[in-house]
Amino acid sequence: MKGFPDARPERWLGALALIIISLISLGNVITRYLTGGSFSFTEEFSVFLLVVLTFAGASVALRRNRHIRIGFLERALPAKYRRALILFQALCGATVLGLITWYGGKLAWQEYQWESLSPGLGLPQWWYLVWLPVLSAAMFWRLFQQTADRLTGRLTDEP
Repeated sequence: MKGFPDARPERWLGALALIIISLISLGNVITRYLTGGSFSFTEEFSVFLLVVLTFAGASVALRRNRHIRIGFLERALPAKYRRALILFQALCGATVLGLITWYGGKLAWQEYQWESLSPGLGLPQWWYLVWLPVLSAAMFWRLFQQTADRLTGRLTDEP
């Protein structure tokens, strides 16, 4: 998408998460093959990194206008109704992302206050949970950018 600002921080974060997941998994396979056992921390870190990867990738997809939606109705509508549909889509997305950001932030704060520890490694649970509101807020921003671009005609559903 030449000319449009990209979701570079999210791309780097997603790539880093994928690299670390790959290295952890490779190390775990080699260790299991050689010793018959596995690293105890791999599942906890892998699940956390998969969540980071998912949210970072979704943020990139939002910025690049690559999320799945049915474009038939949008393309069939006259321009003034198309704008209303784009705004409705953005409002629905913003509502969901706003709720995730709010309740994710609330959950991370509660875990920080309660000093909860993760079950596998005993690390503070909020270290894992704080990424949920941060990345959903990034998605919210990317949704705003995408909507502005779609409304001004700088971004279309055409491949």
